[in-house]
Amino acid sequence: MRVVVIGATGNVGTSILRALVAEPVVTSLVGVARRVPRTDGSSTVGPPHDAAQWVRVDLADTETVADRLDEALAGADAVIHLVWAIQPARDPETLHRINVGGTRAVTDAVVRNRVPHLLFMSASGVYSPGPADGSDVDEDWPRDGVPGSSYALQKAEVEHHLDAVEEAAPWLTVTRLRAAIMLQREAGAEIGRYFLGPLGQIGLKVAVGPLGQAVGGAVRGWRGLPEPAEPPLFPLMPFPAGLRLQVLHPDDTAAAVRAAVVGRHGGAFNLAPDGGLTGQDLADLLAAGQLVELPVGLLRTGLDLASRAHVVPIDAGWLDMAAANIVMDASRAREVLRWRPTRSQGEVLLEVLHGVLERASADTPPLQR
Repeated sequence: MRVVVIGATGNVGTSILRALVAEPVVTSLVGVARRVPRTDGSSTVGPPHDAAQWVRVDLADTETVADRLDEALAGADAVIHLVWAIQPARDPETLHRINVGGTRAVTDAVVRNRVPHLLFMSASGVYSPGPADGSDVDEDWPRDGVPGSSYALQKAEVEHHLDAVEEAAPWLTVTRLRAAIMLQREAGAEIGRYFLGPLGQIGLKVAVGPLGQAVGGAVRGWRGLPEPAEPPLFPLMPFPAGLRLQVLHPDDTAAAVRAAVVGRHGGAFNLAPDGGLTGQDLADLLAAGQLVELPVGLLRTGLDLASRAHVVPIDAGWLDMAAANIVMDASRAREVLRWRPTRSQGEVLLEVLHGVLERASADTPPLQR
């Protein structure tokens, strides 16, 4: 089986390459990226990237994208499309050109080259805001995204485009994997750069340093609480009131991709752990139980102002998406793909937080410091 991975050098793509290299059915791997490891001199090629043949494709370059994708997709049995830009967050037109326009270029190439299987990496953000009662959503929940979030609205636009592609090409198997937030240590530098920015990373280091520990001790003393057996990572856990999170390790996502590609399983699959983490869960894990709940509206105003002032690199749409209260039910992936996460959400969070603090990286252009 010849598999093409579009976006093979990033956080998720690296894990997927690692999983496919270990799969005997996959006999040929093609990696596609705008900045490929071999030719631009910016990275050292090592496992798993050394197992792939590389083709440089810029999905936003309308003059070259069709020819370059045809070169990459020649003889392919499956295409895995991962490319999704989240920066520059304050330029939705550029993001739309890369995310939606780039995906249309990929689907056109898949149909043109008669590739029998296309797998698209979607996300929980594709769903409309969750049920009022807080219950989990399955794959049949409406897919119109979250108002205010360009990320979510563009994911929804792409999925509706895939509906049209399936209808026009009934011979094509289309798989959509709607994954929870995917985090790992090697993406620490990238996550800090994309989501926190320089000031946010400084603030994080202060929070886990001596000053943060002193503040935490003072708060516990003021509240009459005993000192924990081990110092917590953070003195306090500020968190938007009522929000829940689901996080997943990319290696677990890659296991689902591997199963879907080898078995050619079509349709949509939620990829998520059981249940969502509350603010108190995070406080118990990271701050010795010291939770400070903050009003979502107040946080949104502050984040919007900070984004407009270029203090943080993300916009308020990310908070809008988190506040949509979407907790996914992954029963279908468990039943059809025989899939289940191997790492707890707590393990994933601790791993990535230490990765951000240490500015952890890997040897591909997107993951380097």
